[in-house]
Amino acid sequence: MHQIEPYYNWLKYYDSSVDQRSPFYGKQYNFDVYSETIYGYYIDPAWDNIGSETLYIKILYTDYDAGYTIIEFIGEWNDAINNDIMTLKRNIIEHLINEGINKFILIGENILNFHGSDDCYYEEWFEDVEDGWIAAVSFPEFIREEFRKFNVDNYINMGGTLEIEKWRTFQPHTFYDIVSKLIQRRLG
Repeated sequence: MHQIEPYYNWLKYYDSSVDQRSPFYGKQYNFDVYSETIYGYYIDPAWDNIGSETLYIKILYTDYDAGYTIIEFIGEWNDAINNDIMTLKRNIIEHLINEGINKFILIGENILNFHGSDDCYYEEWFEDVEDGWIAAVSFPEFIREEFRKFNVDNYINMGGTLEIEKWRTFQPHTFYDIVSKLIQRRLG
């Protein structure tokens, strides 16, 4: 797991540690020390701790004028034991919403497992974005199936055309435009 890095080619466009409006503003990264773990396995120091034992993120890009953010995930999303959705919502999502973000692109190809509970926090997040949306891109099929079992798909757009395997080949604005058009088609 320590070899799985968050996508770093967009750092030339955005770095959450130097964005004064980011929840990770001012964070210092020590790339010589691996200290964060998921179930005893070290992860790359570039991942950001959200307060969960098993779920880490990296805010890859945020555009406050357009109102969107792109967040990459790694680990086990565990709502049943750790209530990861509450932790994510309270520690990260609410901060971003307060900064005017209402469109969220979640990249989940490094989600290893999902353990659901109820869907209250997903519903709350969905209601908080009002005219915006939440899109799950490149989540493994078995994770999407678990999301469906717990009705998360009522609040997060996923699957089908949102399985964009080559998302890394796009610049952030282009990637957002692609996802946004796909969402608008679904909603229209």
